[in-house]
Amino acid sequence: MSRAARKIDPTRYKRLLSRTMPVVIESEEENERMLAIVEKLMDKGEDLSPEEEKLLKLFARLIEDFEQRYYHAREASPLEVLQHLMEAREVKQTHLWEVFGSKGIASEVLNGKRGISKTQARALANYFHVSADLFI
Repeated sequence: MSRAARKIDPTRYKRLLSRTMPVVIESEEENERMLAIVEKLMDKGEDLSPEEEKLLKLFARLIEDFEQRYYHAREASPLEVLQHLMEAREVKQTHLWEVFGSKGIASEVLNGKRGISKTQARALANYFHVSADLFI
């Protein structure tokens, strides 16, 4: 059975919702709490239950909504947005080597010597669970 076709167990999903308490994010503290939950879910990789997959999508949407409102993409350059997200989430340059495809490219982008391509913007958006528009 494909991942998309797996059925959700309403009781299990209600328990997950009750434990994680998703809300419309209105503060950096709430955002950090939700990011920590997303990180735990993502660490499970392919072992996510259908209920956890659904919860992960919900949290990603809530986080994206908050960050689009909070980080005001029009006021910051793509590099500034990237640097802020890295700082807020304690992401190191070494964590982004795979996202950029190499240590050298990551270094050039983070030092402002190279712009962020559309492909890299999409990869960063997936990594940080935000809109790719923040990096374009």
